[in-house]
Amino acid sequence: MGDRVVVGLYRHGLTDANKKRQFCGWTDVPVNEEGLAALKQLTVPDYDWIVSSDLARCRQTASVFWPQTHEVSKKFREFHFGEWEKKTHAELEQQPEYIAWLRDFSLQVPGGDSYAAFAGRAEEGFHDLLNRMTEKGIERAAIVTHGGVIRHLLSIWAPEARPFGSWEAENGQGYELSGSLSAMRRKERCTLLRAVPSTAKENG
Repeated sequence: MGDRVVVGLYRHGLTDANKKRQFCGWTDVPVNEEGLAALKQLTVPDYDWIVSSDLARCRQTASVFWPQTHEVSKKFREFHFGEWEKKTHAELEQQPEYIAWLRDFSLQVPGGDSYAAFAGRAEEGFHDLLNRMTEKGIERAAIVTHGGVIRHLLSIWAPEARPFGSWEAENGQGYELSGSLSAMRRKERCTLLRAVPSTAKENG
């Protein structure tokens, strides 16, 4: 194979927690009926290998998108919101620890992640994937994961250097990173980025 590879980053389908705008990291919620219906309307590219976060909403999404079996990795889990899981901003906005965290996202969430811990886990998972692609000669792989993971990985590997908060990752949507596998393993940025999926199915 050549050195050029493609890695898709896809966010899971809509959940009730997403609709309620709750912090939902490690809480294992499913994709809701609205989310499943929306996923089934999308046409996604094919890949040689699929890796999913081990949480149900990502495994469900991978199963809707691709018929082949997929592997799971806990390293692609969302940020762990600890004591704030399933809470909304309105429920937390008076808490001093939450106010401090909004000012400085590097602080550890009570009972949950610090940004450094989350980022390290996601990057380790991505390096594991790149190493496996090298070993197995895989040219096209996809990761089904969470919004925070996608935004962090883009902040490191996308062609354009942009901070975490400037990236968007909508439910059922994602990006394809294309570039040199050896360069990406050295933590160099990829050369091409495109949004996926780009088209919806016709006639339902």
